[in-house]
Amino acid sequence: MDTDTQVHLDFDAAYNRLKGVVRHTALEYNARLSAKYECEIYLKREDQQIVRSYKLRGAYNMISQLSDEQLSRGVVCASAGNHAQGVAYSCKRKDIKGVIFMPEITPQQKVKQTEMFGNGNVELVLTGDTFDDCLREALIYTEANGMTFIPPFDDFRTIEGQGTVGVELLQDLPNPEVIVMPIGGGGLAAGLGSYLKDQIPGIKLIGVEPEGAPSMLTSLTKGENTALTDIDRFVDGAAVKRVGDKTFAICREILDDMLTVPEGKVCTTILRLYNEDAIVVEPAGALAVTALDAIRDQIKCKRVVCIISGGNNDIERMAEIKEKSLLYEGLKHYFIVRFPQRPGALKLFVTNVLGPGDDITRFEFIKKTSRENGPALVGIELKNAEDYPALLQRMEENRFNVIEINKDATLFEYLV
Repeated sequence: MDTDTQVHLDFDAAYNRLKGVVRHTALEYNARLSAKYECEIYLKREDQQIVRSYKLRGAYNMISQLSDEQLSRGVVCASAGNHAQGVAYSCKRKDIKGVIFMPEITPQQKVKQTEMFGNGNVELVLTGDTFDDCLREALIYTEANGMTFIPPFDDFRTIEGQGTVGVELLQDLPNPEVIVMPIGGGGLAAGLGSYLKDQIPGIKLIGVEPEGAPSMLTSLTKGENTALTDIDRFVDGAAVKRVGDKTFAICREILDDMLTVPEGKVCTTILRLYNEDAIVVEPAGALAVTALDAIRDQIKCKRVVCIISGGNNDIERMAEIKEKSLLYEGLKHYFIVRFPQRPGALKLFVTNVLGPGDDITRFEFIKKTSRENGPALVGIELKNAEDYPALLQRMEENRFNVIEINKDATLFEYLV
């Protein structure tokens, strides 16, 4: 990598610091995906890391280089969950104090895991709606208490630690041709990508972000690090309004392509990895595999590695994940149905409108005082997305007046 930042990055030294601390995670050949995309696809399983994500690497690499005085005062971090667990584990391992700021919307699974890994050495502060909100509070607290802030991505020591994913990768597969990496703040892509570009200059590096939080793509397109005003927080491990300055400078040089994928498609990937490969991933951990459809032509007949960055998925989110997947795949639709004021209208709807593979998943009258003849909210799940036009046609033929809520974002958010 031909950049001034190269002098700051010593991945071999970071690898040695992490020996005995992090787990050398598996690089698994995936036969299903390889057959589907006509190439060799390997999954780097950072979901199998001790804290179930790669974030431990960067956190421990930085904390292990602090002075005794800094360690005695303790550390602070801000995190959507995975970096928090890495810092908590490091604090316990080093027996130092840590104060960890997390957004209030952080899944409970990640909060409890952070408490478990810290095991008395860390204090948790839940604040703000996004990572960027809690980051501001964490920096104020750090300054006020004379502690050391451990950045989740924008520090060369953090980037070095994340780059050790690449050191392991090349030990297991010396000649990869394409690497597909999730991007949130950019620490993994900057570290892993820098190491691999140095070792294999011709390697192709592809970054992937959620469609609702394209902070790196926006910055690359504009040619400068640019903060987004609003983001979709669903892919919480990769939903940041602004990537790091250091990570942006590196990624701008090394990335060969930058993609975004819809959140609903990410959900479909999560379900398929679980059902077909018995792999539990969080939304950010599914980004790389989700992007494969978009790069099918680029990866044909090549050796491809997808980074599974984390597996901290709260089981309580699975209903939401399934719902988003069904909506994205065109298998679930919501309607406001105004039933004709004639006897047996509801029975007619069930018998004449629904197809043999269709199922009503939700039914409630909107006006509680007008049951049987008022408008109703109806959710229908289809067996095949292609059945939808026929469903609409049968509604029209049987004189049911309907509003398609899926096509109206305001109505959908209000009613569903």
